[in-house]
Amino acid sequence: MKQLTKYSPLESPLENIFPGANHSQWQKTTAADVTEAIGNVPIVKLKNISPVCRVSECLLKLESCNPGGSIKEKNAVYLVTRAEEEGLLVPGGTIIESSSGNFGVGLAMVGAVRGYRVMIVVDAKTPPPFRRMLKAYGAELVDVPLHEADESGSMQKARMKKAQELAAIIPHAWYPCQHLNPLNTEAHSHYTAREIAAHFGSDLDAVVVGVSTAGQIMGIARYLRSQFPKIPIVGVDVLGSVIMGKPAKPYTMTGIGLSFFPPNLDLSLLDRAYVVPEDLAYSVCHILARREGLLLGASTGAIVAGGLHLARELGAGARILMINPDRGDRYLETVYDSDWLERHGFTLKQGEHLDNAISSLTPVYFEQC
Repeated sequence: MKQLTKYSPLESPLENIFPGANHSQWQKTTAADVTEAIGNVPIVKLKNISPVCRVSECLLKLESCNPGGSIKEKNAVYLVTRAEEEGLLVPGGTIIESSSGNFGVGLAMVGAVRGYRVMIVVDAKTPPPFRRMLKAYGAELVDVPLHEADESGSMQKARMKKAQELAAIIPHAWYPCQHLNPLNTEAHSHYTAREIAAHFGSDLDAVVVGVSTAGQIMGIARYLRSQFPKIPIVGVDVLGSVIMGKPAKPYTMTGIGLSFFPPNLDLSLLDRAYVVPEDLAYSVCHILARREGLLLGASTGAIVAGGLHLARELGAGARILMINPDRGDRYLETVYDSDWLERHGFTLKQGEHLDNAISSLTPVYFEQC
């Protein structure tokens, strides 16, 4: 039997095994705690999901690789730190927030390591994995009943009202209110936008970001536009959300979409936006898993659908960066569950039908500032 050649870690011919491997790039740093371990996530090139990936560079920034699995940890760390600095959050205090998932998890993670009580206001739309994750971090869940939904079926306003009520009666409580907090955008100017600039400089044809509270997209847009004014920033919303001026209607997606226009959003900083149907977004999620080996969250499907349409329009050689907000494991009981999809009337598109659905998206354009 052929004997395997043995190498010490410093002698292993990694350049032959992993082209481009460089030991000098593998220097490890030790984070003081989990809050210092966020950011600088991998960026991967999509290759198999669409024919357009053969002629354009379609890149995905995997914010799902943050310690808690989402980009919202950046908001959580930034806002908590600022609140501590300003005396709004004191030792032994309570963090209260309305969240459909990821921001709540981020706050629970930060609260666990810094010793705060964390209360997250949720509703029936909050997927079971999110509930279990929040409880695992030690957060307390406060449910808002479904009969408090607004006219479009959204629970966001009811959750925010409940969070505000709790913050008013609980001693030493701090309610960051991600939906209205202007500091929400600063987190992504501080983290995400600087990471993009350091990696790419001006060598991008567009950045595609999901829209909800507007923290991510405005933080990225304001910083990158100040450095590289010609890089287009493209938003992605879900059909049923009112942010892009479309009619309100019930939708199941979490992570993007709102039943009101977020105060932090300045449409003049966007080049265009895509409003993506849920069935298309979920179809893209499944194809990402099966063709790219990427099990990612629901909103990522919408973001990639918009990014692929944009790549087709820009033509061969385009270099597009899409921002993946979270992991897919927290959607195993929803987006990746065939019974759930059938129950909600979603039929997954594949092959030519999927390509046609992406190509049929119609961008919403905005007047530039």
